[in-house]
Amino acid sequence: MKACIMCGGEGTRLRPLTFARPKPSIPILNKPSVVHLIEHLSKEGFNDIVITLGYMAEKIEEQLGDGRIFGVHIDYVYEDKKLGTAGGVKNAEEYLRDSPFIILGGDHVLNLNLREMYRFHEMTDALVTIGLLSIDDPREFGIADMDVNNRIRRFLEKPGPGEIFSNLASTGIYVCDPEIFDWIPEGKQYDFAKDLFPDILAKKRKINGILARGRWTDVGSPQAYRQAQRWMLESLPGTTIEGHFKTLDARIKGPVSLGHNVTVGSNSAIVGPIVIGGNTTIGDNVLIGPYTAIGSNCIIGNDTRILSSYMFNNVSIGRNSNVSGSILDNGTIVGDNCSLENGTVIGPEVKIENDVTVHSNVRIWPKISISAGSKVKEDMLGE
Repeated sequence: MKACIMCGGEGTRLRPLTFARPKPSIPILNKPSVVHLIEHLSKEGFNDIVITLGYMAEKIEEQLGDGRIFGVHIDYVYEDKKLGTAGGVKNAEEYLRDSPFIILGGDHVLNLNLREMYRFHEMTDALVTIGLLSIDDPREFGIADMDVNNRIRRFLEKPGPGEIFSNLASTGIYVCDPEIFDWIPEGKQYDFAKDLFPDILAKKRKINGILARGRWTDVGSPQAYRQAQRWMLESLPGTTIEGHFKTLDARIKGPVSLGHNVTVGSNSAIVGPIVIGGNTTIGDNVLIGPYTAIGSNCIIGNDTRILSSYMFNNVSIGRNSNVSGSILDNGTIVGDNCSLENGTVIGPEVKIENDVTVHSNVRIWPKISISAGSKVKEDMLGE
């Protein structure tokens, strides 16, 4: 079975995390998000994969290679200009023309039964089958009006007030017949939800929906990213230790995944689910609470609290600091007696000196220095 993964976007809503990497390369449990997606596709039997690339394409290709390490074969197609979702898939037509295929976004994190969606589509005469989920607030998604026979009668992208005729939201996962390539113009910006689906429905051709079961999110915002990390942490099977681990009298309650050469100081407490990367040192009297992921080569000073936060690689946190519900990118340094409040997003190589408070939901651009004693109440944007 064939799959097409769209990885062309710039991820502007996730800045500052997407200055140093494309959105599908943002780490979840210390490995790129797109790797989790490839592993799931492989498990579901999709072993022939095409990836459409744009922004920072070389990083994705470097991380995935030809796919053989995941038990799949990967081809890459590059976009020289923005072609939209459907236009980008049209650009990969030579790899997808001979059989039905499934389309996903490179930022999708999911555990859905994709094989079931594919088999359902094969049994119908629809041009497209859309994976649908019932959600509380569908305003940021395309919504579908589906009848009892799974046929979609109406589809509207990002409905406004008074237009929400359904809470069945499109996951952006589509199973398509190759005939859709005849509907998509060559070399033009053209989207599935805004252009192709309304055209198909207007011409009375069939689009089906299938109610997906399980978890799905597109990692399009820091809030969605934190949710995806949380889901993946909840799925940790138990406690694993890769290689050498050193501690004296720390208290560790699983599930926890520890990389090689992790050191935990005296009287510290680690309460899972937690992932900690290799060569990370945790000081004395440190509390690391559930739903936390810490990358490799990190240092956490004595008497510090890390709660429901996500630290990438080479991050340093000083003594007696509090990090709650935050995201810290590679190489960031946080001083002593600092407080990073819930929802803060700190870009790579930021330097935060002692006694700094960063207020909730503030974003700090890369390589910015914040002087001691500051109270950061607004986003700090660099060049």
